[in-house]
Amino acid sequence: METQEGSASKPVIDFHGIDEELIQKMAYDALVWSSLHGLVVGDKSVQRSGKVPGVGMVHAPFALLPVAFPENHWKSACEVAPVFNELIDRVSLDGNFLQDSLSRTKKVDVFTSRLLDIHSKVLEMNKTEEIRLGLHRSDYMLDEQTKLLLHIEINTISSSFPGLSCLVSDLHRSLLKRYGEHLGSDSKRIPSNTTVNRFADALAKAWTEYNNPRAAVMVVVQPEEHNMYDQHWLCAALKEKYPFHLYNTHNVTAIRKTLAEIDKEGELLPDGTLLVGGQAIAVVYFRTGYAPTDYPSEAEWRARLLMEQSLAIKCPSISYHLAGTKKIQQELAKPNVLERFLENKEDITKLQKCFAGLWSLDDSDIVKRAIERPELFVMKPQREGGGNNIYGDDVKENLLRLQREGNEEDAAYILMQRIFPIVSPMFLVRNGICHKDHAVSELGVYSAYLRNKDKVIINDQCGYLMRTKVSSSNEGGVAAGFAVLDSMYLT
Repeated sequence: METQEGSASKPVIDFHGIDEELIQKMAYDALVWSSLHGLVVGDKSVQRSGKVPGVGMVHAPFALLPVAFPENHWKSACEVAPVFNELIDRVSLDGNFLQDSLSRTKKVDVFTSRLLDIHSKVLEMNKTEEIRLGLHRSDYMLDEQTKLLLHIEINTISSSFPGLSCLVSDLHRSLLKRYGEHLGSDSKRIPSNTTVNRFADALAKAWTEYNNPRAAVMVVVQPEEHNMYDQHWLCAALKEKYPFHLYNTHNVTAIRKTLAEIDKEGELLPDGTLLVGGQAIAVVYFRTGYAPTDYPSEAEWRARLLMEQSLAIKCPSISYHLAGTKKIQQELAKPNVLERFLENKEDITKLQKCFAGLWSLDDSDIVKRAIERPELFVMKPQREGGGNNIYGDDVKENLLRLQREGNEEDAAYILMQRIFPIVSPMFLVRNGICHKDHAVSELGVYSAYLRNKDKVIINDQCGYLMRTKVSSSNEGGVAAGFAVLDSMYLT
């Protein structure tokens, strides 16, 4: 692998040299700021906190100070975001590629199989999604040894934290304005983060393209959602931009429905219009539907199919959802596959430069190597939402088990090169308590893509999410309880 310019991020702020009294003072101020500015989640220990807004709120877990990050890597991640958008769009249009690439997975993974069945039904209808909207997030880690910024995955469904990520950047800027002199740091080195407005703009523009002023945006949510405030920030920005000004308001109505409610209240008109509770729907924005647990009964699957069969703009459509699966990502990393979807050689090189090693389990040489050196690999199932990956000796045990059983279950997994990011001391704040720990960080770059037939209306990066987790933890999801929200300090 060639080495990109720049070095892995070294701490700019001397975490060892900060006075304990100053830390406690900053933590107190940060907790006050979070409470006043809506940097909150539902408190899982309070029974109704995932269902009733305003009941049982607690600050979202956050890092007290931003993580240092090389500016050149930040710029290159922003530059490649539109290329990833274009790639997902092109892949989504190739129904045969999606079906063929996932055909073995389909036999052993019931969830992927159900998604592919819906995709097949849409293909049989000969229905083209003329207006296509993607709100994506590409996740990266900075590998300490190679100094490369390596791509972990692209999320095409339910890219969470567009609302709260902006607030963490604001929180850190506020703390550095106040305490920057003591810390020897400058708040202007934290890049501005306007994801919530950019995502709201994209949803509003999609709503405009649908061209029915009486239709609404429907946010599809889980029956119990402790991360509802992140979603409410986005819905509020659809009404009026944050910070709330009198001008530039979108004035788009958003409604929230579960898959079960959509099954009960949803209907298709003969012209393809989707009605839910009598309300016409212009845009369906998924914040659920990415895990098997989101479909506890046939009702949820019926709702998903109903939405796919409608003329409403889906974010994501079933084909965008499938284009973001781990298996498709692994297929795209194979030699000469990107060339099938992209013409621009420079764009192809940019993507290949940031791909981490990805392999199918039918590559016997790689499987042999992973059994010998399991610590260098991650084994990934076709799942989203954190907490699903396999690490360390468990990789070896699972690969040996699959070899013994000799069935096709290996098609449910891919192997990925394990990335070793730099470990730094950090102050993490959870449940009102600030503690110091050794941590690693993961960068997520948000992007939006909107097109109507041949016209690309939006294709741009939209901001970022920085997540920091204790270095001894393998998993990285904030909502899943593994990480804290963070921002970046450019070096």
